[in-house]
Amino acid sequence: KKMTVKAVKMSCTAPNVYTKVPDGGWGWIIALAFFFVEALTYGIIKSFGVFFNDLMESFDETNSRISWIISICVFVQTFTAPLSTILSNRFGHRFVVMAGGVLVSTGMVIAAFARTVVDMYVTIGVISGLGYCLSFLPTVTILSQYFDKRRSLVTAAASTGECFAVFSFAPAITALKEQIGWRYSLLSVGLLQLSIIICGSLLRPIIIKEQEEVKAPPPEEPTETKYMLENEQTRTSIESIDSGVEITTSPSNVPGNTKAEPKNEVPKEHVQTLVENKSTPPEPKTKLLDFSVMRDCSFICYALFGLFATLGFFAPSLYIIPLSLSLGISKDHSAYILSAMAIAEVCGRISAGLVLNRKPIRKIYIELICVVLLSVALFAFPFASEFWGLMTCSIFFGFMLGTVAGTHIPLLAEDDVVGIARMSSAAGVYVFIQSLAGLAGPPLAGVLVDTTENYSSAFYSCAAGMVLGAVFLFLVRPCKVGLCQRQQQQCAEEGVMEVVLDLPEDFIEMDIGKAENSGKGCDGV
Repeated sequence: KKMTVKAVKMSCTAPNVYTKVPDGGWGWIIALAFFFVEALTYGIIKSFGVFFNDLMESFDETNSRISWIISICVFVQTFTAPLSTILSNRFGHRFVVMAGGVLVSTGMVIAAFARTVVDMYVTIGVISGLGYCLSFLPTVTILSQYFDKRRSLVTAAASTGECFAVFSFAPAITALKEQIGWRYSLLSVGLLQLSIIICGSLLRPIIIKEQEEVKAPPPEEPTETKYMLENEQTRTSIESIDSGVEITTSPSNVPGNTKAEPKNEVPKEHVQTLVENKSTPPEPKTKLLDFSVMRDCSFICYALFGLFATLGFFAPSLYIIPLSLSLGISKDHSAYILSAMAIAEVCGRISAGLVLNRKPIRKIYIELICVVLLSVALFAFPFASEFWGLMTCSIFFGFMLGTVAGTHIPLLAEDDVVGIARMSSAAGVYVFIQSLAGLAGPPLAGVLVDTTENYSSAFYSCAAGMVLGAVFLFLVRPCKVGLCQRQQQQCAEEGVMEVVLDLPEDFIEMDIGKAENSGKGCDGV
């Protein structure tokens, strides 16, 4: 069946109406927009480590207090995910993303003039954090709606935007700071983030309407007419038996109020109405946020995986440069390590997309293998003692991070978790649960660093969280299978009960009929 576009595209703001998921079309523009949104949101967050030493010197603060800037930002970004889902369902993805771009840029520009670290908490943490949420989540959600068979590959490839951003922004911002200082560099980043507004304007909504052809049954006029006339003859003959009126089977003798037309033939105007009603069914009322996913055990396990795995997502990229500086590596070489991590993450995301795009394959198990290897990569950092050792660990970590970071949210659309129908609400709740780890992760690592005076402790805490995440990810599939089996068993039991309840009524009617016939027989005798 060939996919067709039914909507007339009058402008770039018109929605796309397809008869099935296009797996392309305007979806490629959405993928490009998502690439730049990733670069200007998560790319900036991961590159923020280049400002750490400058902020500690300017504000005379410790690692843990500076870490709270990104912690609050990530917390607000993930905590307000349900709000992003509600606003997207109410006002559309385009408007929400454009509003998010305004907030992101505003917070970053104001932060360039901050005088205390508390000002940074409000500007970057709260204002930009809310903007990151409104920009990122609706974009990845609508991208998943444009693709089906290629969803994993396209999402993974488009999510490499943050990797290219880290690769390019880290050295560029480092060089820019030496020329104009960290404040004007931060101002430049804020103005660059206004590009999110352009990306948001490209997010055209998509409507899927399945086209079904309804055909009227073929008329059988001669047979039906014959049967109707025979029935009319029988009825009229019985009524007229005493009058001696002769009845014929000619159609001319059929009374005018009894038209000889087929029973099953439907008038053309009714057929047309039925086809229109079938092709355009009434749209169900969309829930702004569906919390029914919280009753799904597999989703709960997957959300706990995201909660603990988030501990290992941000801290390494924030502390890799301070760790390299503590080992005596120069600032330029430290920036190269972060860039190498970003390149490896690009390769990891694309590789994961290619593997998960193959069918049949159980994607949840591939994700589990990647999480286990990511835990190994985090444990390896403390054993690096010089430039090339740290570079090797960074490349390995970046590759494995790419396989997980680029796929953990799109995997919500898989049937092993919640499915595409509830993906929008599930993504909001899932990212909301992640907010707790996003808030606690970097400060926890900062406290450990301040207490032990060793940056290796930050990587140990990330690795511990990743291991716990792997345990809960392992439980997702068993919980889903158990839930499906219980639902099937419950449906089977309900079906048996319905049959048992229906049988006595039939038997009672049959017994009553038999009793009446027996009574009449006795009276006749």
